Amino acid sequence: MRFLFTFLIALCPAAPAAAAGIEVPAVYLKQQQPQPPTLSNLDPRPRDLGAAGARLGLADNLTTGSFLGHRYSLEVVTVPEGGDFAAAVRAALARTPLLILDAPKPALLAAADLPEAQAALLFNAASPDTGLRSADCRRNLLHTLPSDLMRSDALMQFALMKRWSGLAMISGSHPQDQAFAAALRQSAAKFGLKIGAEATWAYGADMRRNAAQEVPLLTQELGRHDLLLVADELQDFARYLPYNTWLPRPVAGSEGLVPAAWAPVVEQWGAAQLQSRFQDLAGRGMQARDYAAWAAMRSIGEAVTRTNSADAAVLRRFMLSEDFELAGFKGRPLSYRGWNGQLRQPVPLATPRALAAQAPLPGFLHQHSELDTLGLDAPESNCGAFQ
Repeated sequence: MRFLFTFLIALCPAAPAAAAGIEVPAVYLKQQQPQPPTLSNLDPRPRDLGAAGARLGLADNLTTGSFLGHRYSLEVVTVPEGGDFAAAVRAALARTPLLILDAPKPALLAAADLPEAQAALLFNAASPDTGLRSADCRRNLLHTLPSDLMRSDALMQFALMKRWSGLAMISGSHPQDQAFAAALRQSAAKFGLKIGAEATWAYGADMRRNAAQEVPLLTQELGRHDLLLVADELQDFARYLPYNTWLPRPVAGSEGLVPAAWAPVVEQWGAAQLQSRFQDLAGRGMQARDYAAWAAMRSIGEAVTRTNSADAAVLRRFMLSEDFELAGFKGRPLSYRGWNGQLRQPVPLATPRALAAQAPLPGFLHQHSELDTLGLDAPESNCGAFQ
């Protein structure tokens, strides 16, 4: 089979041009951010979060590129807390127009607005901010991480399918928590649901000792509900909610049933093989930011393979076309939305031990793609940069 594949590659029209070789350098650029203290230190953030996914994408690209004369490389650059991210972006752009960025929204916008970046192709592999896919979008910035709204839409589809119409919510006070809480409210309204009572987590006590006393009192105030939503993107307090609530109710959002770009329990559609290769590479399980960085690197590889070019403008044009498809180990081909640069993708709904479902769920239809029932559809997005 190996010889047959090599023979077929040699017969393809792109083979003569590929023989000359194409250099495809990319840079993964990460801005270190201060992490607020949390109640538990059971889940420390991996130091190579995101970068490990990009490295796996590089390995996959090299496998295909070896047959076509495409030579991929990846440089990982980390900017320390308080460092000049824009200066690091300028330096990287002097070496390649293909950048995968792990940074908060303000840094992403500053990078995309640099004069040197206007002809570049940038990937947002870390920020779920919905505004980056709407009024704050940039023409040169694509998004491989699902937005907050894509995740919350997936969860509301599940709640609607289960007929859990009574919703309550507890949210943290951190900006990331509030952003996800806002997305949950927006998704509830989108699917005809309503979040009733809400509470804000404001406890400073050591909940590892006091969860059994404090959580029932807090959740008693929420009244009757079918599903308890929790917005705790820092992974601070949500772990103490299941089995401690006043009413015996399922928990979903940042804990319990979690919508995410990727989860260690995704095994179907060849995902077990991807999980295994990542484990061999990084010595840990693949997380959502790893998957987003992998998808960015693989998007580059797929576009280079299909266009036989490393030109950023050519690659961007192809990625946003109807011809682009990425095998993402989620059961459906992934593609980019032409109106805001967001990567269409299913969203797993996972518990710590199993995959409960994967959105979009059956029955949620769309005139173009059911994947566009997750997140901002074209009429809902205020992005004008892609027109």
